[in-house]
Amino acid sequence: MITLTGNDLTIEQLRRIVFENERIELDRESMEKVRKSREAVERIVAENRTVYGINTGFGKFSDVVIAGEDCNPLQLHLIRSHACGIGAPFPEPVSRAMVVLRLNALLKGFSGIRPILAERLAMMVNEGIHPVIPQQGSLGASGDLAPLSHLALVAIGEGEIWRSGERVPAEGVWNRFGLAPLELEAKEGLALINGTQAMTAQGALAYIEAEALAYQSEWIAAMTFQALYGIKDAFHPAVHEARGYKEQTAVAERMRWWLEGSRLATRQGDVRVQDAYSLRCIPQVHGATWQVLSYVKEKLEIEMNAATDNPLIFEDGEVVISGGNFHGQPIAFAADFLKVGMAELANISERRIERLVNPALNEGLPPFLSPQPGLQSGAMILQYAAASLVSENKTLAHPASVDSIPSSANQEDHVSMGTIGARHARDVIENARRVLAIEAFCAAQAVEYRGAEKLSGRTAERLQAIRNVAGPIDEDRIFNPDIERIAGLLLEEAKQGNRQTVAT
Repeated sequence: MITLTGNDLTIEQLRRIVFENERIELDRESMEKVRKSREAVERIVAENRTVYGINTGFGKFSDVVIAGEDCNPLQLHLIRSHACGIGAPFPEPVSRAMVVLRLNALLKGFSGIRPILAERLAMMVNEGIHPVIPQQGSLGASGDLAPLSHLALVAIGEGEIWRSGERVPAEGVWNRFGLAPLELEAKEGLALINGTQAMTAQGALAYIEAEALAYQSEWIAAMTFQALYGIKDAFHPAVHEARGYKEQTAVAERMRWWLEGSRLATRQGDVRVQDAYSLRCIPQVHGATWQVLSYVKEKLEIEMNAATDNPLIFEDGEVVISGGNFHGQPIAFAADFLKVGMAELANISERRIERLVNPALNEGLPPFLSPQPGLQSGAMILQYAAASLVSENKTLAHPASVDSIPSSANQEDHVSMGTIGARHARDVIENARRVLAIEAFCAAQAVEYRGAEKLSGRTAERLQAIRNVAGPIDEDRIFNPDIERIAGLLLEEAKQGNRQTVAT
């Protein structure tokens, strides 16, 4: 059971909630803040004070004052009109994460919702009531308005939910629990949708996969390294301490750990004096990706515990401020940075694949790792596929955050495009995982040519994990299922939090 407070949710806790279906509970002190914030909203309505989003229109309509009797219908109109997301839905885990993160933000007590709304969102998490939320349609400022409106629809018994992997109408979902759909009251519709939870949820789940993949890339690289008689002197701690990047030093340490006991790794001068960069510079390149991941994790965990709606209510309602915490620029930058870091992890992996299959570079391995070169093509086109994915990543890595387009009649004249960045980050990571799956498949074939008994003990264990899902190249066959099964293995380990790294 994880207690949500609005202040200290971590990415690891989110992983457990999303992928292990760990239940949540609401912190009592946080719920007391929610109650006080709600009392402030009700006083504002009773006193007929004009406050944005409570008794005014939205966006360019912010100067339109709404009569007291229309404050509740105003919220319903807001949700229905803004639920205009486009395209394929987010994967169900992202939808679940969005509910968790929106609830966590509301628990900070600055949003003016009723406690019953927080309780209903918590019930959606614990009972697996996951909204169907289209991926496209958010500008990433004024919050993720369209995606979060689809989330809010379910609270009022509208829209769609996921059930056994199928989309079904949300109508009647609350009847199963003896409850009626909520009727939103003043401020609550706006509080549900004015936030960055679509980009942050997608970004956080992408980060979980990226972090695991960065660890996995190291044992995959270690297997290739052995297949190519790599020179392990390049991982000597003095080299990396001389530069001073802790992430680079850590990768070198883990590479030494993976290679411990190998009879295939060499020393300077045994086979050659120095390796190509894709082998020699593993700590430098992979370490730089770890620097990216550190930055991204920090920003995501701040945003996961941030008040991102508007207006915010302070000092028991005496101070209500229209600000811009809904602007997704910090997460837009983080998502774009994540894309670049993971694209480069795939880039160097593809170069190692080329060295494994190219007879001019692979230290005597069969051309294209073919069992009958010429008659059988072996892994020739696997390198093509990896090159295609790497090239596609270069396009996806173009930063979404450098774009902006005005909306709401120029009232909202600068936006972040952070949700686009987060979605593209997910795509880059999926491509990178398949590139690394191809490298793992090729490296497994190559080390078996060399003699699997010469592998380090730790990489021998990983070789067996590969062989559990993908056999060797005895003859040409359709290789797509092998790559998909290895990629699936890597993804499942990510969801389980299995990092396969140095014990600390």
